[in-house]
Amino acid sequence: MGFFEKLKQGLKKTTQLLNTDIRDLFKTQGRLVDEAFVREVFETLIKTDMGVQAARAAADEVGSALRARVVEWDEVIGQIKQKLKALMHQPAAPIRFAENGPTVIMVCGVNGCGKTTSIAKLAYMFQSEGKKVVLGAADTFRAAAVEQLTIWAKRCGAEIVTGAPGADPASVAHRAVAQAIQTGADVCIVDTAGRLQTQQNLMQQLSKIHRVLGKQIPEAPHEVLLVLDATTGQNGISQAKHFTDAVKCTGIVLAKLDGTAKGGVVVAIRQQVGLPVKFVGVGEKLDDLIPFDPDAFVDGMFENGRR
Repeated sequence: MGFFEKLKQGLKKTTQLLNTDIRDLFKTQGRLVDEAFVREVFETLIKTDMGVQAARAAADEVGSALRARVVEWDEVIGQIKQKLKALMHQPAAPIRFAENGPTVIMVCGVNGCGKTTSIAKLAYMFQSEGKKVVLGAADTFRAAAVEQLTIWAKRCGAEIVTGAPGADPASVAHRAVAQAIQTGADVCIVDTAGRLQTQQNLMQQLSKIHRVLGKQIPEAPHEVLLVLDATTGQNGISQAKHFTDAVKCTGIVLAKLDGTAKGGVVVAIRQQVGLPVKFVGVGEKLDDLIPFDPDAFVDGMFENGRR
């Protein structure tokens, strides 16, 4: 399956919601664009969790461009897509690799967000590019997390560094980076324990891991990726703000996109947090992690409903 086909598959629930509801606005041939119609467009867009601000901007775009005209479905979709692409624009945001030595990537997120699986997919992607990867299992509080990451490491051919249950997570992160340096690895991905963004003591622990990595390699971590569960919708914005305050997140991995009709939350995240979305998870297989492309994402939101 190609990149765009995977994206379409991941957005299937979102597109079904959008296109069904927007088609319902055209039960008769053509619709007059008036205040009532613009309001209906807004109410449809808000269901995808893109936020009031973005939904209002897109609906208003339809109103200002097409007001007092009798329009067809394709014209309305075209205006919505144009506005959403402008709202979601972001500079190209690939992984920032270290000039020398291993690139250190710290990964964080709340419990159950899909963090461990996302790390495995990242490792698989790097391995597929011919890079040597070391994983650091710094979630020492949950034995299942270490076991799960170990299984994934074997599947994708990465090395893994673990610690005893309850060990200091920062020490495991330190040893993982040390092993990456010693073995000449290209990438070291450090897992961290899932935590709620409101748990101050655990957020401080994240900050400690961040500091330890910086002492080993001056610019480390080169990336701090926050994994957000797409199914949580607007709550992801609060998570992004708190985690960024604690550990200076550099980008977002949006997981479980295929399990929700709330794919529009990406628009809200881009607008309200400003962090680039770097990857989206569109399935459960190791290769179901794709680089985020705003224009392709918007096209994908409506592609399944094209007629």
